[in-house]
Amino acid sequence: MNPARINLLKEFIEKEPKDPFNKYALAMEYYEAAPNQSLELLRKLIANHPDYLPSYFKAAHIMWDQELWDEADTTFDVGIQIATKQQDQKALQELKSAYLNFQFDRD
Repeated sequence: MNPARINLLKEFIEKEPKDPFNKYALAMEYYEAAPNQSLELLRKLIANHPDYLPSYFKAAHIMWDQELWDEADTTFDVGIQIATKQQDQKALQELKSAYLNFQFDRD
């Protein structure tokens, strides 16, 4: 977690509040060191930018790690639907693979 980068990303978000990338980048800054904060940001990102596909993969992984099974399941499923709709084959394969691993881990 890099405090200077976090401050810079917060500035970018203030200047361009409709750009989902900066919000995603901020969530990724917190991903390892502060997963709860990262998840909070990713939930907001999904709510405000539901078509921003990268959010689903990372959010579902944090939910999985925190054993938020139902929420992770739903997040993977919605991400797969969006990847299919966007015809993003790479993201679709990554989400499906992670979802399969999640299902095995959950059982």
